[in-house]
Amino acid sequence: MSALNKTVSQAFIALGSNLENPAHQVRQAINELTRLPATRLLVYSSLYCSAPIGRLDQPDFINAVAQIETRLTPQELLIALLEIEQRYGRIRESLNAPRILDLDILIYDDLQCREDNLTLPHPRMCQRAFVLQPLWEISPDCYIPGHGVITKLLDACSEQRLQRIQD
Repeated sequence: MSALNKTVSQAFIALGSNLENPAHQVRQAINELTRLPATRLLVYSSLYCSAPIGRLDQPDFINAVAQIETRLTPQELLIALLEIEQRYGRIRESLNAPRILDLDILIYDDLQCREDNLTLPHPRMCQRAFVLQPLWEISPDCYIPGHGVITKLLDACSEQRLQRIQD
């Protein structure tokens, strides 16, 4: 289905960076979301600083979450986000590696899917305070399909170090 035939959907996008002035990278990526075809940026969270997970020998991350309305299908949106990452110099060398920019679809309407290159909701989002806290900030009543209300999920991540950045 092409973007022109699709009804409007709501999606949440995670943004993250820990290389080359990460706060700047995330802010630039938020601006890039406003340029996506058939898409409107609704709101975005504050920036948050978080410790790396998995691979600890790297700088802290800067993270945010944005909510969009889009006529792009999930696959079209994924392709558009990957193109933004590539323009910013993203290199995928290994899982949890340092990165200039990381853009992930967290939620797309109430869709639950598992495809080769896309799983919705994002498979690890419910275990990560750096995703849940900014998501809660912009959508405190958010329901994550297959997982439940965000407040209960966020409570389970309370031990993860996270700091809101003041602009």
